[in-house]
Amino acid sequence: MRAVGLITEYNPFHNGHLHHLRESLRLADGEVSVAVMSGHFLQRGEAALFDKWRRTELALAAGVDLVLELPFPWACNSAPLFARGAVQALNGLGGIDALCFGSEAGELEPLQLCAQLLREHEGTIAERTAQLLRQGISYPVARAEVVAELTDNQYLAGLLAQPNNILGIEYLRALNDTACEIRPLTIQRIGAGYHDRAVVNEIASATGIRHLLQQGQPVAELLPEKVTALMRQWLPAGLIEEDFLFRLLLARINQGADSLRPLYQIGDGLENRLVEVAEQAADYADFVDGVKSRQWTRTRIQRILCYLLNEVQAEQMEAFLEHGPLYLHLLGCSAAGEQFLAYCRRKSELPIASNYSRIYALLKRYYGSGSRLHRVALQLLELELRATRNYTLLMNNWQGGGRNRDFFESVRRAG
Repeated sequence: MRAVGLITEYNPFHNGHLHHLRESLRLADGEVSVAVMSGHFLQRGEAALFDKWRRTELALAAGVDLVLELPFPWACNSAPLFARGAVQALNGLGGIDALCFGSEAGELEPLQLCAQLLREHEGTIAERTAQLLRQGISYPVARAEVVAELTDNQYLAGLLAQPNNILGIEYLRALNDTACEIRPLTIQRIGAGYHDRAVVNEIASATGIRHLLQQGQPVAELLPEKVTALMRQWLPAGLIEEDFLFRLLLARINQGADSLRPLYQIGDGLENRLVEVAEQAADYADFVDGVKSRQWTRTRIQRILCYLLNEVQAEQMEAFLEHGPLYLHLLGCSAAGEQFLAYCRRKSELPIASNYSRIYALLKRYYGSGSRLHRVALQLLELELRATRNYTLLMNNWQGGGRNRDFFESVRRAG
C-alpha cells in the first residue's frame, strides 16, 4: 500500500487540514494516510484544545487512516527538533513512501535550496542569528536577514520568514540528516496564514478557530461537517483553563530558583526571573509577558513553562533527543490504516503500542531489561504519562479517574 505521511497537531482539525489531506493523497498517489500528531502539549508551548484521543477522532472522521503520537520531547520543542522527531517516527514505522507538507512557497525546489544553504553555512548562520536575537529581533526574521546577507537573495530570505516554509525546510533537513528514503512533497498553503485570525474562503488557521471558540463565535463553516458534529458534543464540557495552568506553575516555581535549574532550557538566570515575575503576575498571560525578553521569546517561554509543569530534566531530555522516539503510540486507525499497520508491524524499526497496558513488557522484550535504551525508553514513557496526568488537571471538568488514561483508552476506530 502506498502511504503518505503527514506531520500534524490538528488543534483542531479544520478545512485547511482537509485540503492538505486530500491533496497529499492525490500528489503522492497514496492509498493510505499516516499522521504523526502531537500529544497534549504543542510546538508553541500550548496545551491542546482537546485531548489526543478526541483530536484523533476528529482526524479519523475527516478521513485520516492512521494516527500515531509524536512524543512530548519533540512535540513541544523548536522547529528543527519537532521536525526531526516526526520524521524519525515516520521512518521508524516503515512503509512510508512520501511526506507531504503545506508551505507558503508551494514548490519544493526553493525550499530544498534553503535547506542546503542552512546545512552548508550552519555555524555562520547560527552565530549571526544569535547576535540579532540579542537585539530583540525574532528568530525567523533574524535568520532571514542572515541568509539575505550571505546570498544577496531576497526571495530565499523571504521564504525563511514564513512559518510553514520554516517547518517544511526543517522537514527536508531532517529527511536528509536521517538518510531515510521517504520522498518529500509540498502543497501550497491556502487561506489564512499559520498565526492569522482572519477567515479566507472558509479556511481559517487553527489559531483563528481557537480564538473564535474562546469568544463563543460560530466556527461550523470552517470545519468539515463530521468534525463539527463531534466538537458540538465536546464543547459544553469546556476548554482548557489557563488559570489552572498558572496556579500549577506558581506551585512549582514557589519551590525556589535552585529547584528549577536542573530543568530543560532553564539557565542564564532564567530561573531567577521566573521566581521574580511569579511574585507579581496577575495571570498566565501577564506572567509570560513579564518573563519574555529579547533573549527569551514568548514561544520559547511558553515551551519552557511546559517543561517546568511536566518536570522535564535537562539530562533526560538530552538522552531522548539523542536517540529519537523509542516506541510508537498508536492512537487510532481506519480499516485501511489497520491493514497498513499489520504490514508495518513486520518491518517496523520501533515497537508499536496500542495503549500502555502492555508497554512495560513490550519495551523490556524489545530493548532487553536494564539496557541503556530500555532505561531511556522507560524515562520517556514516564514523561508521557506525566504529561497526560498534568493535562487532565487543566481541564474545566476535571475527573480524577482520567489521570492514567494512557493505560485504558482504546485505539480509536474510524466509523
